[in-house]
Amino acid sequence: MSTLNAAIVGLGMTEMGKVYGRTATQFAVEAVGKAASDAGLGVADLDGLLVNCGLGRQVGMPLAADLGLRDLSVLSEIQSFGASAGVMVMQAAAAIAAGQATAVACVFADVPLTEGKRTGAAYADPKFRLRPGFLGIPPAGGLLGPNVGYALAARRHMDAYGTTSEQLGHVAVSTRKWAELNPAAQMRAPMTIDDHQSSRYIVDPLHLLDCCLVSNGAIAVIVTSGERARELAQPPVYLHGGAQSHPGYIDERDSEFGLVTGAKKSGERAMRMAGVRPEQIGVREIYDCYTYTTLVTLEDYGFCEKGEGGPLAESGALAPGGSLPTNTGGGQLSGYYMWGMTPLSEAVIQARGQGGERQVADHDYVLVSGNGGILAHHSTLILSPHPKEA
Repeated sequence: MSTLNAAIVGLGMTEMGKVYGRTATQFAVEAVGKAASDAGLGVADLDGLLVNCGLGRQVGMPLAADLGLRDLSVLSEIQSFGASAGVMVMQAAAAIAAGQATAVACVFADVPLTEGKRTGAAYADPKFRLRPGFLGIPPAGGLLGPNVGYALAARRHMDAYGTTSEQLGHVAVSTRKWAELNPAAQMRAPMTIDDHQSSRYIVDPLHLLDCCLVSNGAIAVIVTSGERARELAQPPVYLHGGAQSHPGYIDERDSEFGLVTGAKKSGERAMRMAGVRPEQIGVREIYDCYTYTTLVTLEDYGFCEKGEGGPLAESGALAPGGSLPTNTGGGQLSGYYMWGMTPLSEAVIQARGQGGERQVADHDYVLVSGNGGILAHHSTLILSPHPKEA
């Protein structure tokens, strides 16, 4: 059996955002239950469980017991940060192809927000960032947290290619336009370039509206074989291609950090596996922890030339009605922040044709991008509502 003979058949999403009073485990149990029900299965029908905890690391393999699952064939925790959702789907597909499991739940859950505390405090806690030895030198110098690392990357892209803050703003505005069409999005009020430019700086050159949301909640998907998928409740979303890349940037002369990401290698491999070219992709669900990552990732996937991501965003191509619909649920900038499950969940919705007002007509191929750490880990999936031809 090919590792590509797999499909996503269930999607479960909890309430997301500033939702307090629940644990990550409680969110995860709800999401898995919803995903199983969405597929027309019971939780007891699952024989595989892959778990990705968020920053709080409050959920893991003990989730199986919380779900009442016993005698599982596959059970593991996956951690490639924002790339984890894609990695989990690939691992589930491989287990199914090997005959090790028949229905695998992949779930992300996190509760980084605490009522009464600033949203930014969720990812600013030094205990998550300080490292011993030489690895501790950058944090000791002030390079603490993802905002600083991504600001450095964005600034390098701006210096190398002339990308402007206004062009980053066009990413935020186009993403918000999609969010306006998504009832599940956290931020649906219209946004203008002036709103972006006047929002406060977080770390120069990144404004507040260049940065993603922070959300409590959980999302789960169910992966099974292509044959079984066709017997279940929802339209199958078939896996046509998938790949990872972990660049391992180091601080040295001629490093590509900020200019080229793991999207390039993982995208090339995933599209080659799927037998598609960038121009055949109808929907792009990009990991947009920052506006800059949307630009550089689109470049690396080949949707425009290197350094042309800014003008591409400025043209309106990424917005509703544009030639390259991107982050159609509002992404992580305006929709909800469930790490790699944000782009994956919207990809499933689009591939099924269930996007309502925001549904993209050409959804034969949907690209899903994951990005973890500070451009350290990348995953790419190519999904389709059509079975992959042998």
